[in-house]
Amino acid sequence: MQNYSAHPIEMISSFWRNKRLIMQLSKREVLGRYRGSTLGLSWSFFNPILMLIIYTFVFSVVFKARWGVSETESKTDFAIILFVGLFIHGLFAECINKSPGLITSNVSYVKKVVFPLEVLPWVAFTSALFHAVISLIVLLLAQLIINHSVPVTALLLPIVVLPLFLGIMGMSWLFASLGVYLRDISQITVMFSTVMLFMSAVFFPITALPEKYQFWIRINPLAYIIEQSRNVLIFGELPDLKTWIVMFFIGSVVAWCGFAWFQKTRKGFADVL
Repeated sequence: MQNYSAHPIEMISSFWRNKRLIMQLSKREVLGRYRGSTLGLSWSFFNPILMLIIYTFVFSVVFKARWGVSETESKTDFAIILFVGLFIHGLFAECINKSPGLITSNVSYVKKVVFPLEVLPWVAFTSALFHAVISLIVLLLAQLIINHSVPVTALLLPIVVLPLFLGIMGMSWLFASLGVYLRDISQITVMFSTVMLFMSAVFFPITALPEKYQFWIRINPLAYIIEQSRNVLIFGELPDLKTWIVMFFIGSVVAWCGFAWFQKTRKGFADVL
């Protein structure tokens, strides 16, 4: 029986060796979502616009919610701030919710000895990242139209979200493997992503909470990424370097642990499926 390396370098090497395969499968995944529709890929652009309008109306007009960044805060300002949290959580939720079925829905790949199963979470992540980037473009266009400017710190967003990307990949490998042996894991990931929606400061600033609860939200890595993303995209503030280093370390450990678990357990996939 073939042995699969769980070394951290193999995690990177596997991606590099199979980068063309990952891009081809990701392209097929993205196009397949809109196959048969009249507007096709254009829906990936219209969907975030529609959601931005809906959230603006519901939270600013119906609930009259305010973020409290300034006395002159407008309804559109609230919507833009809210949208940052929504598209980042959306990337997280899409990957986590899809991961338990990555292996079970691709049984034919499992039977192929030469197919690198470890790339399937990369494919799911890349296709989800495509839609997140479209949402980011909508966000930046809205800022330019409404506020007539985008802070230069927005260029730091890829660095800010890097720890989240690592954490997502680690959890995707873990849940993809567990989904083979424990089919109920898909129900758990849905509940988990929903809880994270309300516990990651998507709908409110962390400072709006009583001080005794702020600590528990701040140690949530997703809440930190969302808060720092808002700082660089909207408020023009630099990220906290020390905290980022800690988050990067945590994300790297999660990524490697998830990859190692996947590599150690993949030998039994064919027997179970």
